[in-house]
Amino acid sequence: MHHTQNRTVLDALHECILACEHCATACLQEEHAHMMARCIQLDRDCADICRLTSALLARGSEHGKHLLKECIEVCEACAAECGKHDHDHCQACAEACRKCAEACRSLAA
Repeated sequence: MHHTQNRTVLDALHECILACEHCATACLQEEHAHMMARCIQLDRDCADICRLTSALLARGSEHGKHLLKECIEVCEACAAECGKHDHDHCQACAEACRKCAEACRSLAA
């Protein structure tokens, strides 16, 4: 795996983790947090799969590339859900998830 390409994907994964964690926390503080349950769930799932994918890719594990497909799928689902909400944290999360999915897609190809 080319170091520059690996670094780009790792950076995108890290940004996605941060955005998802922030979004989940911010959603929990919204007045009607129960209405944000799906968003929070996907934020947490997305942060977790990105964290695991990042760790495996960073250490050069042969299994890292296997997780890229799942990571893309969860990032896209999270982006779609967050994109439905007008909150700034949701919109920022959706954007980070879209960028992460694209970065992962480029490495998976």
